[in-house]
Parts: sequence; C-alpha cells; structure tokens
Amino acid sequence: MLPEANDQVDSRTYSNELSKACKFIIFFICMNIYLIGMPGSGKTTLGKRLAKTLGFSFTDLDIVLAEQEKMPVTEIFAQKGELYFRQAESECLKKTIQLQRSVIATGGGTPCFFDNMEWMNANGITIFLDVSTEELVKRLTINEDATQKRPLFANKSVQELRSSLETMQTNRLPHYEKSQFRFLPHETKPSFVASQLKERLPELFK
Repeated sequence: MLPEANDQVDSRTYSNELSKACKFIIFFICMNIYLIGMPGSGKTTLGKRLAKTLGFSFTDLDIVLAEQEKMPVTEIFAQKGELYFRQAESECLKKTIQLQRSVIATGGGTPCFFDNMEWMNANGITIFLDVSTEELVKRLTINEDATQKRPLFANKSVQELRSSLETMQTNRLPHYEKSQFRFLPHETKPSFVASQLKERLPELFK
C-alpha cells in the first residue's frame, strides 16, 4: 500500500529536522569560534577565557601570522605594506580550517578584506564584540604599550587616536555586522557568551 501524502510530508519533515540536528551536533563538536571587532574590543582577553570555559584551545591570529612571517605584525606592516600584510593574514586565517574546537581572536581588519568574513561564517561561528569608540579610546590610552604594537595607531595623540577609531569603526561596521552573534561589553562574561552560543546555535540550522 502506498503511503498517504501526509505520511510523506511527515517523513520529509522528520528527515529534514534530523539532518539539521546532526549538522548542529557535528558543527558544535568540531567548530571554531572567530572573535571579530575593533582593536581594543577585548578579543584576546575574552578569547582565552571563553576557550577555557568551553574546553577549547585558543589561537591569536596575529601571533600565527608573526610566526609565519618571522617578524612582529608591526614590522610586516611597516616593511612589506598593508596589501602584503592583508594577503598573508588571509592565508593564515584560511589555515585555521585545520583546527578544531578553537577560539580564534582575529585582527581588527581581518573581516574587512577579501572573502574573509564570508569564509569565517561558512567555516565556524563568528562573534562581534561591539565596543563604543569612547570605550576603545579609554582602553587603548590606558595601555600605551598595546597601542604602540598596533601599526595603525602607533605614535598618535589621544585626539588623533579618537579620530582614527571613529573613521575605522564607521568603515568596518558593515563587515562586522555580518557576524552571527553580537555582544556588548557588559555581555562578555564567558559563561554568558557560552550559554548564548548553546541556546542560539540551532537557529543557524533552521
């Protein structure tokens, strides 16, 4: 006896839901998490804590790039130019496909070049740390050493830093907003981020 139409629909629905569930489970077991946002937004700080909370490893893309090029990122930028820097950065990003269960802190400009943002969304979970310009200025001016290590901000006055950050944030926001998750500073407690990921991840598989 042939199955009735309703039975076929129910079977297809069940199959689709099972497929989504399997993809979700596999993705959560193997996935990488990419943290994106402006310099000073806390990607490294949160990344280390979130990795510990989830039982993941932690990777800093700038460190991977520096090790590959055998020089600090500031020197790569200064000696070889931004185009070379961005190409090398993108290559390092794509190599993270070899990692599993890693929280990866990307550079502030990583999502804004080539197909990097689309690639991260397709191959992991992206989290945008959304921090205001004034808060960024405060964080970067408190830690002068960190500012000097950032090639786009080195040797700038506070006013020049604020102006650069405002322009950069305006230009980069359309790329950052393509992320799958977005957290404000008061929402970046690792346990809260982890709970939100587990709660909202299934939405990506609807």
